Amino acid sequence: MSHWRRLTWALGLLFTVLVGGTIGYLVLGFGLVDAMYQTVTTVATVGFRELRPLSTVGKFFTMGLILVGVSSTLYAFSVLIETLIEGRLFDTLGRRRMERTINSMQDHVIICGWGRVGRSIASEVSDARKPLVVVDSAADRLADCPYPTVVGDATQDAVLTKARIERASALIAAVDADAANSFIILSARAMRPDLFIVARARSFDSEEKLRRAGADRVVNPQHIGGARMAAFVLRPHVAEFVDVVMHDRNLEFRLEELLIGPSSPIAGKTLRDARVRDRTGALVLAVREQQGVLRTNPPADTTIEAGDLVIAIGTEAELRDLAALVES
Repeated sequence: MSHWRRLTWALGLLFTVLVGGTIGYLVLGFGLVDAMYQTVTTVATVGFRELRPLSTVGKFFTMGLILVGVSSTLYAFSVLIETLIEGRLFDTLGRRRMERTINSMQDHVIICGWGRVGRSIASEVSDARKPLVVVDSAADRLADCPYPTVVGDATQDAVLTKARIERASALIAAVDADAANSFIILSARAMRPDLFIVARARSFDSEEKLRRAGADRVVNPQHIGGARMAAFVLRPHVAEFVDVVMHDRNLEFRLEELLIGPSSPIAGKTLRDARVRDRTGALVLAVREQQGVLRTNPPADTTIEAGDLVIAIGTEAELRDLAALVES
C-alpha cells in the first residue's frame, strides 16, 4: 500500500471511530452535540469528566472507544508524521506539478527508457531546446532525471496518454529489450499513425522487425559506435569535422533540416532561382522530396516544392534567416 493510500485509510478509520462513538452516545441518551463532544474528549484522552452519569453499558462502551480511538489516533498521527518527514506529501505535490507541466506540452519528444542510451538522447534533445518527457517503468531510475517524467510501462496506452502522445512530435523507443521496443512502437503507431518514431535495436536481426512494427528509423548503437570508431581511423579529419558540426554547440557552423512551408516564397522554384545562398548565406547540402527521395548535392536546377525538406549548413544567423525564408 502506498504512503498516500495509507494516510487516506488511517484518516478514514479515525473518522469512522468518531462517527461510531457519536452514534453510540446518542443511543445511550446523549444529545447530538453532547455525543460529539463526549466522543472527541474520550478519543483524545483529555481527561474531562463525563457530561452525564454513565450506566454499566456506557462505561464498557467508553472503555472500548478509548482503546479503539486512541489506537486509531496514534496510527493516523504516525502515518501523517511519516508522510511529512519522508517527503511523500511533497513528492505527491511535485508529481502533480509535473503532470500539469506535461499536460501543457506541445510538439515534445517522448523518450521511452532512462538507461545510458536514453540519458544521452535526452541530453541532445534538451541541448536543442526541444521539450521532452521521459517514460520508464522503474521509479528509482527516474529519481535523478532532471526532465518531466512518467512512471509506467511504455507499452501500455494509458502510460503513453499520460505522456501526451496525442500532442507529441516524435517518440523514441530506447528500452533495453527489442521485444519491448516493438510493443512500444505498435502501441504508439496505433494511437498516432502520423507520429515520427525512432527505435533502438540491440541486434541486427531486430532492425527489420522494428521497421515492420512501424518505426520510421531504427538505430543500432553498437553498429553506429563501431562505424564512428572506424571512421576516426580511416578518415579522422572528416569524422571529427562532422562530429563537431553535429554536436558542438559552440561551433560557428551547424547542420540543420528545414521544411518548406506552403506559403514559402521559394516553393516551386529551382535552387538557382531561389538564390538561397545569396539571400541567407547558408549552403543547401541535400533535399528530401515528399516522396522520400533524398537528393544529395542537388544541382542548381533542382525544383523545391512545398513539403520538401532542406538540409543545409551555415552559421546560426544564416540558418535562422533560411528558416524564416523556407517556413514563411
